[in-house]
Amino acid sequence: MASQYVNDPMLEVFIFETSQQLEHVEQSVLETETLETYPTDTINEIFRIMHTIKSSAAMMLFNNISVLAHSTEDLFYFIREDKPQDLDMTTLSDLVLESIDFMKMELGKIENGEKADGDPQNLIENIKEHLAVLKKLNNLPDTTKVSVEPVKEQYYISSNRSVKSIETKTYKAVLKFEEDCGMENIRAFTVIHNLKDITEEVISNPEDVINDVDCVEIIRKDGLVLYIKTEESEEKLQSLFKTMAFIESVDLHEYDDVSDQKSTENQILLTDDKIKIPEIKEKATSQNNAATGGHQSQGMISVSVDKLDKLMNMVGEIVISEAMVIHNPDLNGLALNNFKKSALQLKKITDELQDMVMSIRMVPLGPTLLKMNRIIRDASKKLNKEISLKIIGEDTEVDKNIIEKIGDPLMHLVRNSADHGIETSEVRILQGKPGTGTITLEAKNVGGEVLILIKDDGKGLNKEAIMKKAMENGLGGDELGEMTDQEIFNLIFLPGFSTKEAVTEFSGRGVGMDVVAKNIESVGGKILIDSIEGKGTVITLKIPLTLAIMEGMNIKVGKSCYTLPIMSIKESFIPKPDEIFRGPDNNEMIMIRGQCYPILRLHERYQVKTEVTKIDEGILIMLEGDTRTFCLFADELMGEQEVVVKTLPKYVSRMKKIDGLAGCTLLGDGNISLILDVEGLN
Repeated sequence: MASQYVNDPMLEVFIFETSQQLEHVEQSVLETETLETYPTDTINEIFRIMHTIKSSAAMMLFNNISVLAHSTEDLFYFIREDKPQDLDMTTLSDLVLESIDFMKMELGKIENGEKADGDPQNLIENIKEHLAVLKKLNNLPDTTKVSVEPVKEQYYISSNRSVKSIETKTYKAVLKFEEDCGMENIRAFTVIHNLKDITEEVISNPEDVINDVDCVEIIRKDGLVLYIKTEESEEKLQSLFKTMAFIESVDLHEYDDVSDQKSTENQILLTDDKIKIPEIKEKATSQNNAATGGHQSQGMISVSVDKLDKLMNMVGEIVISEAMVIHNPDLNGLALNNFKKSALQLKKITDELQDMVMSIRMVPLGPTLLKMNRIIRDASKKLNKEISLKIIGEDTEVDKNIIEKIGDPLMHLVRNSADHGIETSEVRILQGKPGTGTITLEAKNVGGEVLILIKDDGKGLNKEAIMKKAMENGLGGDELGEMTDQEIFNLIFLPGFSTKEAVTEFSGRGVGMDVVAKNIESVGGKILIDSIEGKGTVITLKIPLTLAIMEGMNIKVGKSCYTLPIMSIKESFIPKPDEIFRGPDNNEMIMIRGQCYPILRLHERYQVKTEVTKIDEGILIMLEGDTRTFCLFADELMGEQEVVVKTLPKYVSRMKKIDGLAGCTLLGDGNISLILDVEGLN
């Protein structure tokens, strides 16, 4: 990609908007492909989006994307105009989805800084052949010819789907874009570029929509004014403008005299292979001010995730600095009433700032969950199974960074449920089940976590097969005998653990499941499995709302400080010596309200020197994990504090893997506290 008119902001907009448009088309196809024909709205929508992608990709010189989008546009132009009967919806949907996959792959290359060099020739030929079949079935001549010829690394499309009139006319068009659509100058450039196939000449006001910094406000106030010289009819132009994205209104009429508008400065000449935009002389400040009068506010803006990450880091540093000021040891013993009032006000503002930044980063899970529709569609066809997908709670929100990291694990779990969980229709009917299996994705907020449940009504997990495989992997019978069913089911997340003999594209639950578990754990999440053989399986992902800031309880052990997540603490109390007893394995236990709980002495676990060793000299904190509840023995509680979660230094992880540590944080007095992972302490 090499062009003086292409820069990074435009590239970023192109990738973002094209990705969104492709996702939208994909969902529309998946939702309607079971019908006898696409609804009119869906046909128009696919046609419009492909037209937009064709033009924007050509403008950015990604010609392989452009020509493929143009071919798909031709196909849906025919469907829209001629309304053919007896559409082969499966083949048509396959063609559209394959085109989408190709474009997504090319966008991925572009995003990674690679060359978008994929060859769409085979896909274009398939689309062309299908279009010819449609015309033959409907007794129409095959007048649309699509040719793809590589010339100097560019593709050109010839199509005679539009018939031009002989007379050349000039039209004046005033385009108003949708309010708050943003980046009006880029959208204006796209409109001008879209006109090059049907015009000999066009003049725009503002003159230079690329280099003029004031053109955005001019377009918002007065609209984009175009003078178009063309052989096309007014109806054709109106139809073309309707296919363009973000245009709210079009005022189009024939214009008699264009001579006053022509000048060397403002004329834009359109040719077959490029757009020539003459440089515009810089305007005076007074002209700029006059042109931008009546400024309109913009309701929404797009912000880079990197900037949000930096903002979150800065807020984290503010939280730490606030704690260091308020809990400064130099203030101990001083009566500072005014300072305390000011500190409370500072904390209030900091909390509001933190909540606002957190809310900005929160995005709904819906798009991630809806992507699974495609996975289920492909799995149904390749595995020859009838599977439906049910989605619940798509409005549930989590941190943007977490969504990016759970997409692949979620896809893997859904594919495995389809392959290893759901039976074929014949088997299900013999078992008294509906012929169509159901996979349910459910997301919901529980406390400070988000739960994502992947349920299937398939054959469930075979406990005996898992135990047999565990023994083959070196786990002893006594060890397995002490495990709960849930712990046995979770063995499938061990590396290389699989009970499926045949390996296919949609391989069994054990293949790669250790990678799934590691990816979920990398964001502080956990995986739980519950299954009933013959009934189905439920896999629960427990993930935090965010990775950055948490409510913590600081505890002291000797001279060391540790931090516990507040949501894991059930209660804390000072025990009596006579309440403590030894279990069968000589482990310390305590009886509370008729229930026995094991005791974990933190100073013994991490070999920390402390003078508090008697049970009644310290304090017990009851912690609730995913699999069990236990009591943690510490010297004392130091109080609650919002802590910024930092990863452990690399040299710590290189020395050895330390179970039970989730990270570290900086306290108000400048000391470091290790954040405990309750599940890892079990």
